[in-house]
Amino acid sequence: MVKLRTRVWPTFENGVYTGVTGNTRGMMAGVLAFGLWGVLPIYWKHLESFNPASIVAQRTIWTCLLLWPLLWLRKTKISTDPKILAWHLVSGILVGANWVIYVWATVNDRMIEGALGYYINPFFNMLFGAIWFGERQNRLQMVAIVTAFAGVLVQIPAVGHFPWVALALGLSFSLYGVVRKRSPLGALSGLTVESSILVPVALGWLLWQHASLPEAFGGDWKSAGLLIGTGLVTAIPLLLFGFASRNIRLSTLGMLQFIGPTMQFFIGWKMYGEPMTSVRLMSFGLIWLAIALYAADAVRRRRNERQAGLAERTAGG
Repeated sequence: MVKLRTRVWPTFENGVYTGVTGNTRGMMAGVLAFGLWGVLPIYWKHLESFNPASIVAQRTIWTCLLLWPLLWLRKTKISTDPKILAWHLVSGILVGANWVIYVWATVNDRMIEGALGYYINPFFNMLFGAIWFGERQNRLQMVAIVTAFAGVLVQIPAVGHFPWVALALGLSFSLYGVVRKRSPLGALSGLTVESSILVPVALGWLLWQHASLPEAFGGDWKSAGLLIGTGLVTAIPLLLFGFASRNIRLSTLGMLQFIGPTMQFFIGWKMYGEPMTSVRLMSFGLIWLAIALYAADAVRRRRNERQAGLAERTAGG
């Protein structure tokens, strides 16, 4: 007698998905997080009449105001250890700089160059892992790193200038990851501390730039709503990402991270008409080849881990 396999579809009951595994929920959260990050440039484009630094200042304040109630609901305590706070001061400066460059690139029609920065981010991670954490890179990973940076160099003749936006975004976000490794705080707690540290700077900037509070919010309800919403569009994908990182393998998460810049690339090219020459396309071809090598190495290592685990269970049994 043949047993028929039935698919269990997820249902939402009492705030919890049932009939779906933790891994599936983690995958759904990861795809949603990177998908939201991928379409976020459209949101920033609606705020292009504002100074990018002012947008980030508003984003910092509203994100902070949103995160503190979440911490309270979760009954999460924040460490007051001066050493931990010092690390988060550095990470806050790095993530703030990353946000400013990212928003500036988006509203100044450099969206594709911004996508390049997030494409090369994992290769910076591998490089810094080798330099500061003693992580050994195999031959395939080294080929991927060299191929990725060759793609960056091809951008110079492709766009007629040094791709500083891409390098600044990739470098600042990778350094942010390096500094965050020094702190024991989780994603939500860490972002709350970083936002809180930056709030006085953000408020000072807005007071300096604008003569009145209504002016800081654009003088109309639509602009005010969009600026207040920057807190939501920052916090929601980060919370989804935090859930995904706890429920799926890091190698899977590493593959999902390319959803965001891929969507950003096509939005910049097809939706906003940013230039795409054959040389620039060749540059991205090298980046995508590097990503393919990165993915192949991740799959190979995952297979080796599975085989090693099976061998250990067989020997133990």
